Amino acid sequence: MADSFSFDSGKYVLIAKVTKAHGIKGELKMHAFSGQPQSITQHSKLFLLSRQGQLSPFLDVVRSRAGNKEAIVLLKGISDRNSAEKLCGYGVLVKKEDLPELENDEFYLHELEGIQVKTEAGEILGAVDSFFHNGMQDLLVIKKGKNEIMIPLVPGIIIKRDKKCLIIAPPPGLLDINSGENAKG
Repeated sequence: MADSFSFDSGKYVLIAKVTKAHGIKGELKMHAFSGQPQSITQHSKLFLLSRQGQLSPFLDVVRSRAGNKEAIVLLKGISDRNSAEKLCGYGVLVKKEDLPELENDEFYLHELEGIQVKTEAGEILGAVDSFFHNGMQDLLVIKKGKNEIMIPLVPGIIIKRDKKCLIIAPPPGLLDINSGENAKG
């Protein structure tokens, strides 16, 4: 993720960031790190987190709607533009226990952080360091030492997944592009 916040990742998941105030009644525009603004609207309570690590008490969602690129959310206790503007740049958290249930073949991206990544051939690429959405798809950022590889999460890339390892089938040339050996500078 491009944004870095300090919080208890065993208890919470960072789902978005407040980007700006919307209107005069205290609504907030929130950028969903999943790239899907509607994912924010599924929650009835949220937590806000300052850059300094100060966590708000849970805030009830009065109303929310998904826009084209961001969600617009009104939280209980924030009733004017001035109050909303003070929250710009804050992280938006939910408790892990409040996340919607998934089907057997689905997973949350945060569940991949820290696990080892190998190719089908057994080559260890590193560990999942972070992820982000580039507007088209989610990308995993895999680090091994100082090397960083970005792997798009598109159908067919992940072959096998468990709590300790992710086995991927990168398309031909993807690892070469990521290695920087072909880069001209």
